[in-house]
This record gives sequence, structure tokens and C-alpha cells, in this order.
Amino acid sequence: MNTLFHALLGRPIQPPARPSAQPPQPLDLATLMGQDAWSRLPAAVQRRFGPHVTPVRYAGRMDFDCSRLGRALAWLSWPLRGPLVPLRARGLPVEVTVTPEDDGVIWSRRLGGRLVHSIKRAHPDGPGVLERTRGGLAMALDVFEDDGALVFQSRHYLWCAGPLRLRVPDFLSPGRCRVEHRDLGAGRFRFTLSMTHPRWGRTFQQTGEFVDPVQEF
Repeated sequence: MNTLFHALLGRPIQPPARPSAQPPQPLDLATLMGQDAWSRLPAAVQRRFGPHVTPVRYAGRMDFDCSRLGRALAWLSWPLRGPLVPLRARGLPVEVTVTPEDDGVIWSRRLGGRLVHSIKRAHPDGPGVLERTRGGLAMALDVFEDDGALVFQSRHYLWCAGPLRLRVPDFLSPGRCRVEHRDLGAGRFRFTLSMTHPRWGRTFQQTGEFVDPVQEF
């Protein structure tokens, strides 16, 4: 009715204003977890997983183990740059680099000649975190505190292509993933990853100690 009235008076009709694009929001684990849970984490863990302004590199050694099913899934996911490692070995040197992005954090892991990238962002469709590799494989993750450790635990897996996100059936996945970051004091921490299939049991187990180059304790 107002548009018709303005047209009869010969006034120009202004198109409706479009909402301005929202700038990307940084990954804020304290908000996703809740301040009570975040406050129970050691100060060193809060620093490592709080806002970053420059990349940080951690060096350590890890033990790797996987089942036959895990090894097969690792090789099948290789063309999609999957992060699964088909290894059974102890004490292998590993470097992890954490790099901030506008709306997330890139995790790069170098093991020998292999380099794996993934980026963690706030999940666009609900609570928690969405971690995605460059090949499109992704996990929807819950994040919480458990006995002083920071834990990421998978809800389900996805394959992403642009805005498209397709859920991977649970029976085709490596199982529930649990990643734990536990501070050991004196500038050291332990990283532990396990994947457990609902039918076939443990598919992957990885654990190791790393040195934190930033001494702010």
C-alpha cells in the first residue's frame, strides 16, 4: 500500500535494505563450553586453546596403533586427505602447528613426510565444533572438560563440498572419536586420540607428549 502511494506521487521507490554480511566470528571455546567448564581447565590449557594471534608449533613423540579395519579406512580416506594414519609404531617424532584464521583455527600435523591439515570452526548448524579437512571430511564435535582435561568428542561424521554437508552413516565411519588434551605441567602436555566403532571396537589409538614453547605459567 505504501509502495503504491509513493508511486502515485512520483517519488522513487527504494529497494528494501539487505542485511549486511556478518563478519566471521572467531572460534570461542570458552563460550561453547560455558564459563564454569572453561574455568576448571588449567591456565596453560586455556592459553593454548584461547584466541591466538600468531602460529604456535609444538614438537613431541607419539605412539600409534590401529586395527585392520582402521588401516583399511585410513587408506580409503587418503584420496580425500583424511587425517587417519595406518601406522603401528612407537615414539615417532611429530610436529603440530596451530594457526589462527578469521573464523577458526588450523591444525597442521607433520609426521615424517606426511602433512595433514584440518580446521576447527564453531558448528554453523548448532552447538559444538565442526572440524573439517581440506578434502571435505568432517566431524561434528562436542567440547567439554573432563577431570581437568579438554575433550573433543565426535557426534557424527560428514562429507562437505562447499555449503553441502552430507552425513556419513555410522557403520561406514571409524567410530566415535575422542581427543583429549591434558596438561602435565612444566611446559608439557599429553595428546590422546581414540576411535571406537560401535560394532568392531577400537580402530585407532594415538597418544604422545609434547613440549609447549611458550612458558607462561
